[in-house]
Amino acid sequence: MSRLNQIDRIFAMAALAPMLVLALAASQALLAQTPSQPPVPAQAGAPNMAQPPTEPPATVSTSPAQAPVVTEVVPAFEPTPEELGDSMAGHQRYQAAIAAYSKEPAPTAGIWNKMGIAYQMMFNLKDATRCYNASLKLEPKNATVLNNLATVYDSLKQYGTAERYYRKALKLEPHSALILRNLGSNQLTQHHYKKGWEAYQSALAIDPKIFQNHAGASVQNPATTQERGAMHYYMAKGCVSTGNPECAIQNLRLAINEGYTNVKKVSTDSSFATLYELPAFQQMIAAQTPTSQ
Repeated sequence: MSRLNQIDRIFAMAALAPMLVLALAASQALLAQTPSQPPVPAQAGAPNMAQPPTEPPATVSTSPAQAPVVTEVVPAFEPTPEELGDSMAGHQRYQAAIAAYSKEPAPTAGIWNKMGIAYQMMFNLKDATRCYNASLKLEPKNATVLNNLATVYDSLKQYGTAERYYRKALKLEPHSALILRNLGSNQLTQHHYKKGWEAYQSALAIDPKIFQNHAGASVQNPATTQERGAMHYYMAKGCVSTGNPECAIQNLRLAINEGYTNVKKVSTDSSFATLYELPAFQQMIAAQTPTSQ
């Protein structure tokens, strides 16, 4: 190579030097922006180890369709023999009630009393008495059972025995309108009219509607028609004293029909003076007059 050519090449390289410097600087800047190691592509079927595992959200909301079905097991209701017996008695299925009560392994005084009532409602006075006595062995001072047993003796026409049980019951519950009413009926049945009326008055002072309230065992049918008439007559007097004319007129009608009194006596009895002007009383008198003459 000639010397002239060498000189020309040196000048050419000198002219290219600044361009090379700029190119080198640009290359270094590009390398600075590029990661030193490119990411490794994930293999098919293998987890991408370059990505961290996804954390579950703090709250997961599940749609109703995706919610798990939880079945609550509710134990079947099993009534006790006493509860079943009460239900049967409430529907007047007394034989079924007794069968249910009898399944109690250790009958209480209350259960014996309920069985006694069921027997009495079926007019089985022998078994009713047996059950009431069994109840009293467990609870001798139970006024309710004493009253119930007394009504059985009244039905058996053992009025003296019935009276003794009523008075025992009253010593335990002196303010029982029901027991006083039953005792009054018992006295009227024995023709003790004054004592019967006094017992009725005491019952009415406690409960003015005692003659309309038939809850509990009570004396409903004294021995004879005449005795039933006496009971209704004194009930009528009691109803007047408590301001219940409808009750009074109803019982007066029964007392007349059963022969205890008559229209003439009723029309002149000052006990019923407050009824004289009432249309219902006048209608009753008019209806009874032809048969009473």
